[in-house]
Amino acid sequence: MKCEIRLSGEGGQGIILAGVILAEAAIYDGFNAIQSQSYGPEARGGASKAEVIISDDEINYPKVILPDILMILSTEAYKKYFKNISSNGIIIIDETIQIADNSIPNIVKLPIIKTAVEEVNKPITTNIVALAVLQSLTKVVNKSSLEKAVFDRVPKSSMDFNIKALELGYGLGNGHLVHKQNY
Repeated sequence: MKCEIRLSGEGGQGIILAGVILAEAAIYDGFNAIQSQSYGPEARGGASKAEVIISDDEINYPKVILPDILMILSTEAYKKYFKNISSNGIIIIDETIQIADNSIPNIVKLPIIKTAVEEVNKPITTNIVALAVLQSLTKVVNKSSLEKAVFDRVPKSSMDFNIKALELGYGLGNGHLVHKQNY
């Protein structure tokens, strides 16, 4: 099993932290994982990405070449990082982003940002909602491993609203049928 994942959004959405958490969850599951990141010089508001490769074998190259999972949380990230995806890959995109090509298969548009802002009442949980959506749609990591990685990384003072963000994200993802890919 090998899965290449690109998480993208804008500075301030916690994309880099999401990549770290996802890689740690994969390690908790007993896989090899590597995480890399890139963000514009403007930091907040500029496009950013985190890439994670998860494998049950050695990882020989640390960069995502052809993502199996692509998450997009901003228009700027869509413009910058939406270049390619594996033929059986899945695209998870926030519902506010207008896509130029509506013929793309395996695309799931969900209110990820709206959920963080309006239901958790904490925009800073966008990344946690997004990770829970990704987990529930793809099962690339176990739910318990994702939760452990989140709880290991977020401040204890924010535990309550991060738990709420996870639960709401799982609910968003569980409402859609996407089969686990054979990465």
